[in-house]
Amino acid sequence: MRVITLNANGIRAAERKGFFTWMQQQDADIICLQETKAQIHQLDSNSFYPQGYQCFYHDAEKKGYSGVAIYCRKQPDKIINGLGWAKTDAEGRFIEAQFDNLSVISIYLPSGSSGETRQAFKFNFMERFMPYLQTCAQNNRDYIICGDWNIAHKEIDLKNWRGNKKNSGFLPEERAWLDELFVNGEWLDAFRLINQEAEQYTWWSNRGQAWAKNVGWRIDYQIISANLKDKVTATSIYKDDRFSDHAPLIMDYDL
Repeated sequence: MRVITLNANGIRAAERKGFFTWMQQQDADIICLQETKAQIHQLDSNSFYPQGYQCFYHDAEKKGYSGVAIYCRKQPDKIINGLGWAKTDAEGRFIEAQFDNLSVISIYLPSGSSGETRQAFKFNFMERFMPYLQTCAQNNRDYIICGDWNIAHKEIDLKNWRGNKKNSGFLPEERAWLDELFVNGEWLDAFRLINQEAEQYTWWSNRGQAWAKNVGWRIDYQIISANLKDKVTATSIYKDDRFSDHAPLIMDYDL
């Protein structure tokens, strides 16, 4: 089973850059998108409902902002929009597709880079999300949680780690939160199970020549429940074309 995740930084912009043509060539079973920046009534082209897929969107109430989507070859048993948290759900940050005992989630964690107010919102989300994840780990379902988590976990996960210790996305509190998530093995960073190399990034700033010089961050993940540990078979970060300021993260599972 192939699963792709991408922060599209605007689904309409990604479409103009050829994302959907590329996507149809990938033989993916599930595609998770974040930061669609559109509301469903604005997606009036067939491109946004790719042939062969069931398409589900959870939009933000604010136009041109946030939003997540999930495309599935197989009809899900159930779709869940949101976490039941009013302020978070109004920003369109969570959608879950359930298939038998497997849940695939497309999630977009808040960014705190715009200032203290949004960083506080991010910390509040993290504080509430950890108990949710701990509950999920105990319910005997299999999970693949895809998305832009807006945190680089370790020094290997961003180029200029020394200069970013006080910046949102690499704050000690954020990194410690991921440490806590992974500490007892109930959740795993699927990419790092099979790729331990440095300079494996999924996002590059539009400033300077970050893309050209590969000065990036790895903030897009597929985080899996422990019982899928031995099911990860391959991974890649696609960089031959640029659909967004993020790159698609592709994972293959023996499922």
